[in-house]
Amino acid sequence: MLPNRNSFPFALLAFLLSAVGFYFGTGLHPVWWLAWLAAIPVLIMAPRLSWWSAFVMSAAAFACGSMNEWRFFTHALGAPLVTVLLFLTVPAILFALAVLGYRWFVGMGAVARAALIFPSIWVLVEFINARTSIHSTSGNLAYSQMNFLPILQIASLTGIWGISFCIFLFAATASILLGQYGGPESRRRLGISIAAVLALVLGFGVWRLTSAPQSPAVKVALLSSDLHQNLMSEKRDETLRLMQDYAAQVRNAAEQGAKIVVIPEKIAIVTPADIADVDRVMQSAARDTGAQIVVGIIHVTADSKLNEARIYSPSAEILTYEKHHMLPPFESNLKPGTRLTEWQEPSGRWGAAICKDLDFPKLGRDYGNDGVGLLLVPAWDFNTDGWLHGRMAILRGVESGFSMARSPKNGVLTVTDDRGRILAQKASSAAPFVTLIASVPVRNDPTFYARHGDWFAWANAGLFVLLMLSRLLGKPTYYTARAKAA
Repeated sequence: MLPNRNSFPFALLAFLLSAVGFYFGTGLHPVWWLAWLAAIPVLIMAPRLSWWSAFVMSAAAFACGSMNEWRFFTHALGAPLVTVLLFLTVPAILFALAVLGYRWFVGMGAVARAALIFPSIWVLVEFINARTSIHSTSGNLAYSQMNFLPILQIASLTGIWGISFCIFLFAATASILLGQYGGPESRRRLGISIAAVLALVLGFGVWRLTSAPQSPAVKVALLSSDLHQNLMSEKRDETLRLMQDYAAQVRNAAEQGAKIVVIPEKIAIVTPADIADVDRVMQSAARDTGAQIVVGIIHVTADSKLNEARIYSPSAEILTYEKHHMLPPFESNLKPGTRLTEWQEPSGRWGAAICKDLDFPKLGRDYGNDGVGLLLVPAWDFNTDGWLHGRMAILRGVESGFSMARSPKNGVLTVTDDRGRILAQKASSAAPFVTLIASVPVRNDPTFYARHGDWFAWANAGLFVLLMLSRLLGKPTYYTARAKAA
C-alpha cells in the first residue's frame, strides 16, 4: 500500500494492461466486458506509487487506449492534429485525476469512499462534457455497453450516467479487493454491498427485458444507397433521377407489406425551383403504395438552408422536420430547427429526428414524454463509425421508451425496440440499393428518466461534493500518517 522503489515493472505492466483494455473495450467497435476491467490494473497500482507516477501511468494508459479512434478523427472527419491531440490528452488527464481521487481515499483507509469517488468524478466529467460540448454525449463510456442489454436498462431510470457509474464502481471495488486495501472487515462489507448493488442493477435489467408489454406493430422498410452518384445530388436532373430511383424502391418495399419507408438524410440539395417536382415524385409513390415516406434533403429556401426530413402520406399531407443539432464544420451553414414533428397513427404516435439529433438525450426525452412510440430517423454516418453512431441513437429509445427505425448512408440500417434489442440490421454497403424490412412494435413505455431527466447526474455531483468534504474535513488516520512518512 506504500510507494515502493521496485514497483516500476508492475506499473509498466498495469499501464499496458489498462491501455489494451481501453483500446479494445471502448471506441468504435468495443468489446463490452473489457470496459469493466480496463481501469483495474492502474487502480491496483496507483496507491503503491507516488502521486506523480500514478498520474502519469493512468493518463498514459487512457490516452493510448483512446488511440482506437485516431484513424476515424484524422481520416473520416479530417480533424486537425491539434484537435486530435486534445481529444487524446484532455480526457486522459481527467481520468488520471479520478485515479488520484481514488488513491487519495485509499491512502486514508476509507475504501468505501474510494470505491465511490472514482466513478463519481468520471460521471461528473461526462456530465459537464455533455452539457457544454457541441457533440453532447459522444465518447461516453456507456456506449461501450450496447451489446450488453441488461446493463442498458438502467438508463431508463438514470440515463447513461448510471451505466458509466456502474462500470467504474465495479472497477474501483475490484481493485480494492484485489489490492487488499483497507482492513479485511471493511473489504468484506464493501464487496458484499457493491455486489448487491450491481446484482440489483442487472436484475432490474433482466426483468425489464422480459417484461415488455404487448403493443401494435407496423412493418417498416429502410432504404439506402452508398453508390457515389446516390450520396447527395446537387443538380436538378440528378435529383429527379435519384428521387425516381428511390420511389421505385419504395414501391418494391410496399409490395412486401411496408407501411412506412425511411430514406437517409441529405440525399439531395433541393432548390425552390425543384421542390415541387421532388414532392410530386414522392407524393405519387406514397399515394400509389399507401405507405408513408420519410426522406432527408437539404432544402434551400429564400433565406436559409435546412437539413430537412419530409414526410409524405397517402392522404397528400406533407409534414416536415428540421434537424436541431448540426455537425460542424460540415453543416455549419445550415439553419437548426427548433420544433418536434409528431403525428398520430392507428398503431400509435410517431415522430421524426435526424442523425446527430440523437446524440442529445433531451430530444429523446421530449419525444418520450409526448408519448411517441416509434421514431423515424434518416441519417448519414462515416462508414467506420456506423456501428457506434447507430447504437448511440438506439440508447435514446431505451432511456425514453420508444422504438426506432434508423436509415443511414455509410452506416448500418437498424430497427430496434424500446429495450435496445436489434430487431433487424443491414449494412448500407451490402447492395447498390439496400432494403431492410422488419416489423417494429409501436410502443411508448414511460420511463423515470424521461420524466425526471438528469437527476442521477446531479445526485452524483452532490455525492462528489460530500465525498470531497469528508476527505478535506476528516482527521488523518494512522494509515495516512504512515503513507506521508514513506
